[in-house]
Amino acid sequence: MKIRRFILGRDEADWVELENAISRVRPDYGPWATVEEFRAYEKWPEFDSEGRFIAELDGNPVGIVHAHVDKLREEKRGYIDWLGVIPEHGGRGIEEELAETAIKELKNRGMKIVQSYVHGEPEEVIRMWKNMGFKLIRTGSLMTKELAELPNVGGNREVELKPLRREADEDLEKLNALHNECFKEHFNWRPKPLRTTVFLVRELSNAHSPFLATQGWWFALLGGKYVGFVGASIDERLNTTKGAKYGWIFSIGVLKPHRKTGIGTRLILQGMNHLKDNGMTTAMLGVDDWNLTKARQLYEEVGFKIVWKESSYEKKLA
Repeated sequence: MKIRRFILGRDEADWVELENAISRVRPDYGPWATVEEFRAYEKWPEFDSEGRFIAELDGNPVGIVHAHVDKLREEKRGYIDWLGVIPEHGGRGIEEELAETAIKELKNRGMKIVQSYVHGEPEEVIRMWKNMGFKLIRTGSLMTKELAELPNVGGNREVELKPLRREADEDLEKLNALHNECFKEHFNWRPKPLRTTVFLVRELSNAHSPFLATQGWWFALLGGKYVGFVGASIDERLNTTKGAKYGWIFSIGVLKPHRKTGIGTRLILQGMNHLKDNGMTTAMLGVDDWNLTKARQLYEEVGFKIVWKESSYEKKLA
């Protein structure tokens, strides 16, 4: 077995095949249909083209890992993403070697802290990270809500909901500013650059990407002031793979002085109605279990239930 660096422009097909095989068990993941789709993802403004590795056994690709560096962060924290081995070769120590390779790569790139993620609750993966000196620092939940019957809870009726105009630069600037203000106290936050918001809302939609191709965004205005937002989207790739009609409450935020006033409820209902009007039968969202705003409590009040857990582990590098 050997581990080699990913070569940009050559290894996308192997990466896509491995990523799809490793992640098919996840309820929130739709496999890449084509290499072209994956290469479009590589155009994401924050994409880190370095630090990807492929494990080969007898010359055949069997595992992947990405030692990801977020170059927009001031703190020297790196991330281990997409660590996995195809099921028939699991449990042979390949995951550990990939993880060690990623840690070494991040250390060489100047990182002082490493974070890793566990999707679901596989005991062998959790045990691996703990044995390598990682400690649990966060848990999150994937939640779902059936859309056949929406809750009759209303929310704040004084709020005006204004649709975002995708081609209006001032609306994207407003969305970006609201996002940064709403999330500045959240776990792992750092300012989102405007170009990322533009890519997400405008360019992905115009490219008709299966991921987030169908989007709806609304601002919440109170007394003419922008106080919150919600974005709902449909991942056509996920639905094709799962044979389902899932829609995402992709992002939702309310400014701190206006929380706990029913604005969040009004926004999430707007997002769910948008998904239902577009033929979806189930709404999905992700939430930080330790969120100080108690967002999970809001989602539970409107009927969302936990179906999947994700955990973050962290290690300080010597």
